Amino acid sequence: MNIKIVCVGKLKEKYFKDGIAEYQKRLSRFAKVQIVQVPDEKAPESLSPAQMEEVKDKEGERILSKIKDKEYVYVLAIKGKERPSEEFAKEIKDLGTYGHSDITFVIGGSLGTSKAVNQRADDLLSFGKLTMPHQLMRLVLIEQIYRAFMINSGSPYHK
Repeated sequence: MNIKIVCVGKLKEKYFKDGIAEYQKRLSRFAKVQIVQVPDEKAPESLSPAQMEEVKDKEGERILSKIKDKEYVYVLAIKGKERPSEEFAKEIKDLGTYGHSDITFVIGGSLGTSKAVNQRADDLLSFGKLTMPHQLMRLVLIEQIYRAFMINSGSPYHK
């Protein structure tokens, strides 16, 4: 299975990089994991709604350029579907079983994702209504992907 995480912006903090690298290493026995960073769009602090959409559209173009047609795409979104880890694990397992061996997860920029990115999504995934820094969300996401594979392998990791 091939897992790709497409995210906006650079990861700066060493502790996030170390945590993500650890889960990437752990996941390597189950899947090939690739993290693709696209540049965030520079914008002033206060934006009009139209300017916000313009920023999301520009970041969205960069995101979409990294996604191939055959990939099954989860976009992380507050309005997405929340699910327990066991259900998420079953979805990942079922995708592999039914021919979707290329799964892509998208973490948008600080303003979220564009309409075009959301329309490309096969599913919108939510980790709750809390707002998290994007760097932390990368770590949470890769841990949950690892957890899904561990659940599917029958490991006690999930307990």
